[in-house]
Amino acid sequence: MRLSNPAKPLSNPAHRARRQRDLVKFGVALLLVVGASSAMAGTGGTDFDAVWTTISDWMQGTLGRVVAGAMVLVGIVGGVVRQSIMAFATGIGGGVGLYNTPKIIESIMSATLPAANDMVTSAAPLLQIN
Repeated sequence: MRLSNPAKPLSNPAHRARRQRDLVKFGVALLLVVGASSAMAGTGGTDFDAVWTTISDWMQGTLGRVVAGAMVLVGIVGGVVRQSIMAFATGIGGGVGLYNTPKIIESIMSATLPAANDMVTSAAPLLQIN
């Protein structure tokens, strides 16, 4: 069995073809990255506000309470069957998570840095050049 010469890695036609495919893939990926326009996630656009409001109302309204109660009930039954409190804790965690999910998502998506804003506001007079 003959091993290929490490000094000439492209002498193997299969290796050369694979290398060319990899270079083409890299080139396409580079063009996509360079040519992509800037992303504006979370800025403007009220197209889905009604959908978000409906889902939030479902999760924090009567439907959410019914589903959370069902999760706790299933957790209690699972805890009795398995003789473990962990199923009950999982049911409680699921119910609490379901109810608080809209608040968590709103906090993440509308996150601001009030401390940074205060720092910029207080530093602005120092940066003025006369």
